Amino acid sequence: MPVGLIALALGGFGIGLTEFVIMGLLPQVAADFHVTEATAGWLISGYALAVVVGALGLTAAVTRFERKPVLAVLMVLFIAGNLVSALAPDYSVMMIGRIIAALSHGAFFGIGAVVAASMVAPTKKAGAIAIMFTGLTAANVLGVPFGTMLGQAAGWRSTFWAITVIGVLALAGILALVPKTGSGEPAAGGLRGELRAFRSGQVWLSILVTILGYGGMFGAFTYIAFTLTEVTGFSAATVPWLLILFGVGLFIGNTLGGKAADKNVDRTLLVVLAALVLVLVAFALTAGNQPVTIATMVLLGGFGFATVPGLQMRVMKYASSAPTLASGANIGAFNVGNALGAWLGGVTITAGLGYTSPIWAGAGITLLGLAVMVFAATQAKRLATAGGSTAPAAAAAQTSTDLPATEAAAVVR
Repeated sequence: MPVGLIALALGGFGIGLTEFVIMGLLPQVAADFHVTEATAGWLISGYALAVVVGALGLTAAVTRFERKPVLAVLMVLFIAGNLVSALAPDYSVMMIGRIIAALSHGAFFGIGAVVAASMVAPTKKAGAIAIMFTGLTAANVLGVPFGTMLGQAAGWRSTFWAITVIGVLALAGILALVPKTGSGEPAAGGLRGELRAFRSGQVWLSILVTILGYGGMFGAFTYIAFTLTEVTGFSAATVPWLLILFGVGLFIGNTLGGKAADKNVDRTLLVVLAALVLVLVAFALTAGNQPVTIATMVLLGGFGFATVPGLQMRVMKYASSAPTLASGANIGAFNVGNALGAWLGGVTITAGLGYTSPIWAGAGITLLGLAVMVFAATQAKRLATAGGSTAPAAAAAQTSTDLPATEAAAVVR
C-alpha cells in the first residue's frame, strides 16, 4: 500500500470527525446557544451545503494546479474553520466556523480520490479510494465516540480544539507523505475539459443516486442522539459507545463495499441500497427495543457506508477522461444528501411526528435512490448491449463485465 494513502486517510479522519462529531454533541450545543433541536441541526445542514460550494467552486478553481500543495492548502482552511468553531461566542459565529471548515471538505475528498486512484493499479482503484475513506470510518469508530465523551466531560468546545490539533497533524502528514508523482496532471483542456465530463447522462444519474441513497442514511443518523435517548431509552452517557458500534459498521461496510465495487459497481450498489432500505425500515419499527437497536446500529453503518466507494467510483468511471471536477461534484452530492436528510428529519420532528420520523424519512429517500439506481443500471446495460452506436466500447465492456469500474475510459453521452 502506498504510504501516501495513509496521509490521505489521516486528512479524511480529521474532516470526518468535524462532520460527524457534532451529532453526538448536538443536545449540548443546542442548550449552550439556547436554540431548538431543528435550529441546531442547521449546523449539520449548513456544513453540508458549504461542502457542495467547496466541492464545485474550489475544485474548479484549482484544477490547473499540482494537487499535493492544493491538498495542503485545503487542510489549512480546515484548521482555521475549527479554530473559529472552538472560539465561537454564539450560534452565528459557530455556523461561520462550520462553513469555513466545510469549504475544504468536498475539494479535499474529490481531489484526494483522484490522487488515491492514481497511486495503484487499475484493478485496485476502488480499494484505494476505500482506504482514503477509511479516515472517515476511523473518525466514526474512534473519533466521534471519544470526541463526544470529551465534549460531555469538558464541554463541546474541547472537542473542536482537539480536532484543530488533528488537522495540524494531518497537514504535516500530507506534506511529508503524499508524493508529487501521485498527484497526476490536470485533464486535457483544463477546466473546460473537466466540464465536458458532465455531458454524460450516467454521471448525472450517479450524482442523483448519491444524493438520495446516502442522504437517506444520513437523515436517520443526524438526530440519532435524540432517537437513542428519547425513544430507545439509553442514557446520554451510553450514546458514545453506541456510536462506536455504528462506526464499526462503517469500517466493515467501507472495506467490503470497496472490494465489491472493484468487481462490479452497479450490482454492488443495487444490492447495498436495497439492504439499506430494509435496515432503515427495521430500525424505525424496532427503535424502542434496546438489544435490536444495538444490532441495527451496526447494520445501518455497514450498509450506509458500503455505498460510498461504489458511488464515487461510478462517477469517476463515466468521467474518467476528466475525473477531478466530477469527483468533487459527487463529494458535494454526498453532502447535498446530508443536507436533504437533515432538513427533512428536522421538518418531521418539528411537525410533531416523533424521533423515529427522521428514520422513516430516510427510508423513503433511500428507496427513491434505489429506484434511480435501477434505472441507471438498466440504461447502462442497454447502451452496452447496443454497442458502439450509442456508447463507447470501453464503457460497454465495463458495464457488462465484472472488470474494475475505473478501467473504463469512456463517457456515455
